[in-house]
Amino acid sequence: MDEILINGGNRLLGEVRVSGAKNSALPILASTILSGGECVITNLPRVVDVLTMGKLLGILGTKVSHEGNRAVIQAAAIHSTEAPYDLVKTMRASVLVLGPLVARFGEAKVSLPGGCAIGSRPVNLHLAGLAKLGAEISIEHGYITAKANRLRGARIYCDTPTVTGTENLMMAASLADGVTMIENAAKEPEIVDLAQFLVKRGARIHGAGTDVITIEGVSQLHGGDHDVIPDRIEAGTYLAAGAMTRGEVTVTHCHPRHLEAVLMKLREAGADVQEEKDLVRLAMPGILKGTDVKTLPFPGFPTDMQAQMVALMSLADGTSVITETVFESRFMHVEELRRMGADIRVEGNRLVVTGRKALTGAPVMASDLRASAGLIVAGLAGEGLTQVQRVYHLDRGYERLEEKLRALGADIQRRSMTTQVH
Repeated sequence: MDEILINGGNRLLGEVRVSGAKNSALPILASTILSGGECVITNLPRVVDVLTMGKLLGILGTKVSHEGNRAVIQAAAIHSTEAPYDLVKTMRASVLVLGPLVARFGEAKVSLPGGCAIGSRPVNLHLAGLAKLGAEISIEHGYITAKANRLRGARIYCDTPTVTGTENLMMAASLADGVTMIENAAKEPEIVDLAQFLVKRGARIHGAGTDVITIEGVSQLHGGDHDVIPDRIEAGTYLAAGAMTRGEVTVTHCHPRHLEAVLMKLREAGADVQEEKDLVRLAMPGILKGTDVKTLPFPGFPTDMQAQMVALMSLADGTSVITETVFESRFMHVEELRRMGADIRVEGNRLVVTGRKALTGAPVMASDLRASAGLIVAGLAGEGLTQVQRVYHLDRGYERLEEKLRALGADIQRRSMTTQVH
């Protein structure tokens, strides 16, 4: 098991290139099941979740050739419609194969999902939507089974906007008989990216990025090529790290319009933020200022940036209130930040953060993917050595994080925990 060691205090200076979005790559990879044509996906991040999805596709019978940040996928000879527990337990996004499998093959058996421990993220909206499309759904022995001769179009209203639910239903409806309307759909950029890939392959989808998506089902899709959008959460993490260390950081190969809520809060916190077509420049000329944040579905402030913002506010002047409205258990990083000297009080779904003049390095433990990033950001500014353990969470969603931060001037390294400290 690895850990990350950070000697904090270095200002981050320079340019960093953003990788492809994990949360876009996963549904795009799952969607290749919908047809037997060849799909070429580029700008894929080399992270554990993407490799896990590749393994799952291989178990189903798909041929996956993965080289660097490019994958060639042939799904003509799928011989299984079952996603087993051993893989699904490690990555919740494995449930994304449910819709494509039942749409193309009339059946799917998918283990109930696992993934990060950040509270209840039920798949009931996926299942209710598939039932509306005509699938027979049952849950037995920890597995979801869905069956249908052919799905048929329907009007589906989501009680709450769900990203993976919207993606699963949009993929399934692409091969359904008739028109499907998904109301109160999630509007995240990753959903737009998936829709654009499906349209390239012959799907008829309108309204992706709005709260009503209309899909006119077709009898089959073909292959296609696609470049995954940049990871807006990775971009936001590097910007937060730049602000945290009072540095000057340019994040390249990103989409600033996907970051508007984050950039607004960084400006409120005192950062000088400049946007260009595909990059963002951040400088921290003065002191960090406390600012309130509420997480919301896109285009609101992303829950995946909450831990990084809590770390940032722990060094800000004044008191900040961080309200989490998306996941009810996403405060497990708080105790670890307190170990570094942060003054954070939990009040229900709110954190009251009183800024300190300094944080101190400490051994800390990551509880989920984005908590890992929050602890890394804190460690970069902390005085002394921070040891971040359980970094396998981090590896699920960040490509070459230590390498990129070192290029900005951070004193950061990875090592096996069997190595002795000297």
